[in-house]
Parts: sequence; structure tokens; C-alpha cells
Amino acid sequence: MPMIKRLKGTVVEAGAQELILDVGGVGYGVHSPQALRFMLGDTALLYTHLAVRENAMDLYGFADMETLRVFELLLTLPKIGPKTALQILSQADASLLREAVARNDAGYLSKLSGIGKKSAEKIVAGLKDKFEGTGDELAMSETGHAADTIDALIALGYPPQDARRVFIEITTANTSLSSSAEVIKLALKYLNK
Repeated sequence: MPMIKRLKGTVVEAGAQELILDVGGVGYGVHSPQALRFMLGDTALLYTHLAVRENAMDLYGFADMETLRVFELLLTLPKIGPKTALQILSQADASLLREAVARNDAGYLSKLSGIGKKSAEKIVAGLKDKFEGTGDELAMSETGHAADTIDALIALGYPPQDARRVFIEITTANTSLSSSAEVIKLALKYLNK
């Protein structure tokens, strides 16, 4: 069983993909694709994965269990180590990976995340078997208009990451939305604040 499963402490340093978390006077260096969401002085709770190699012990931390699970699934794929998995999750969050796998659509993943087409194909193919039977498949009926909405926002010039983030925020807060047009209208109001 892994030695460190989660940490809760104060953020004393934050970079693009790394935090230093003060936990009871000990500073833990934690690699995280979500590092930028924390400000200095914030209390952070991170679910962690300890990667032990011959010459290093690296700690990877995630703000939610879902992202940790996807990170650990990525590690089971050929030629993907912790640093590569971290890079993948920095470009595409766990929900985007799940949606691409559920749609069996590597093009969707590569278009929205900046991951190359061949890498996206390998990720989708590799994760398909891992997600099946876990009860974690994305129900497309719940997000059937995701692609339309995100594609429209990208076509209007918004960055893919912003389009995806806004879509998730709006559909989570407004579960009664029934069409892409409604979501796009709200997204544009939100993005143009």
C-alpha cells in the first residue's frame, strides 16, 4: 500500500505544475496539473500518488479522486510514466479524457487538448478497456451537446481550455439546459464578463 495517500496543508509556493505544501511544518513538493488553481496561503487537500524510482521519490497530487484515478490508469499504458501522465492531464482534464474515450474519438481529444493525434489515438485506445466495466463511462445523454457547444465557442475564437471549462461550469450549475443554443448563450455571457 502506498505510503502517502493524501496531504492537507498550506500552499507556500506554487508554480505551473508544482506546489510546495506545508503540512505540520514539513514542506512537501508535489507535482500537480492543477497547481495553478491554488494561491499562496490557500489550504489545499491533495490526493496523492508516490512514484518511487531507483534515484528519486516523486509525489503527484490531485484536487479530486477522479483525476488521481485517471492518472493511475494512464500509468498502466505502455510508454507513459508519471511525468508524461502529468503532462497529459495538464492539457486535458479527466472529464475530457473520459468523454473522448466514451465517444471513441481521438480527434475530439486532440482538437480540444493540444495532444497530438497519434498520442490521442493511443490514449483513447488504451483507456477504453480500462474504463469499461468500472461504471465510470460518461453518459453521452447527459452531455450530448458538449461537442457542439465547445466547437462553436472555439469557432468564435475562444481557447479550447476556456470553452471546455465554461461548458462544464455552466452545465453543472444549470442541469435543466436542454440545447446547445441555450448553453452557448450562457457561455458567451460568462466569457464576455
